[in-house]
Amino acid sequence: MTVSSPSGMLDPAQTPLLVLKIGSSLIVGSDGAPRKDWMDVLASEVAEQRSAGQQVIIISSGAIALGAARLNLPQGGRATLADAQAAAAVGQIALAGLWADALAQHGSVAAQLLLTLDDLEERRRYLNASATLQRLLDAEAVPVVNENDSVATSEIRFGDNDRLAARIAQAAGAGGVLLMSDVDGLYTGNPQDEGCELVPLVKAVDSAVHAMAGGASIAGMGTGGMAAKVAAAEIAGRAGVALAIINGSGPAPLRRLRSSDRGTLFMPSRNDKGRKAWLGGRKADKGVLVADTGCVAALKSGASLLAAGVVEVDGDFSRGDLVMIQSEDAKLIGRGLVEYSATECRKIMGLPLAQHEAALGQMPRSTVVHRDSMVLL
Repeated sequence: MTVSSPSGMLDPAQTPLLVLKIGSSLIVGSDGAPRKDWMDVLASEVAEQRSAGQQVIIISSGAIALGAARLNLPQGGRATLADAQAAAAVGQIALAGLWADALAQHGSVAAQLLLTLDDLEERRRYLNASATLQRLLDAEAVPVVNENDSVATSEIRFGDNDRLAARIAQAAGAGGVLLMSDVDGLYTGNPQDEGCELVPLVKAVDSAVHAMAGGASIAGMGTGGMAAKVAAAEIAGRAGVALAIINGSGPAPLRRLRSSDRGTLFMPSRNDKGRKAWLGGRKADKGVLVADTGCVAALKSGASLLAAGVVEVDGDFSRGDLVMIQSEDAKLIGRGLVEYSATECRKIMGLPLAQHEAALGQMPRSTVVHRDSMVLL
């Protein structure tokens, strides 16, 4: 059953498994103290959802903000990478304790998962994370997931929990993602500007939707902003997962959603499964292959990427790395796992298969990116 409105996220028939992402400004007040009363009420709402038959995974921000307050670090712990990592190390303990206590009051067992970008970019680790989530849900625990900011660097991190929530939804096979933020949803412009209106439904993310998503978080404590939320909707939507954005600032946000149905719902755009969904959600591209017009048409018809259709190779990648596939006018066509290194691709680009052995000095593989290791975007 397809989610029909933001409140449909709370219907177990429409969303048997819900990924609930909570922004930093909802967990931590402006004084750096945790909003325990708000968390306790939300924990009671999670318990109500579980009693109604819905499984819930929580993606919780707030570790850096909590740790920064305890260590008295400037700029909310984000002045330097070292400060952010130190704040996260302290805050992760505090955040886990808060959720464990809040959920326990309502008969639920919390389980903490700290993940890095690499944990979901590398296929085996992605499958391990998926298996762990499934086992925890089978054991009736509530997984509480956060990015492991104590070890992540700017090069190997999501940078926001919105996209992490979408990737977790893929890994867990969730039916919906509910992003709770400090704004009501996607607006036609900056929500603080006069005349801007809430967009209740987005059927497809296009350039106009991306243009609307220029505003940042009002509270300024999070790192995602609306652009990250729209990117998360794209990731979730390719895997057949609906995503909604609601304002969670007030008390009992789930009960309020049920009565008001206010927010923005992003409908899924396709229904990729397994390896295809994983590929579509990856973000650490190592290079770019530019395909000619005929090759692009063949790809859209279900063909693999052949060297004869490649006209340009950018980046420094190895066999098995993720690369972007673009058209000659720089439009993103897809992503895939490449069968050759960048050096080898440059040697054989534009050449038919019969000439590959002479160019490489070895027996060639038939494709540069096989269709089974590629997802079109």
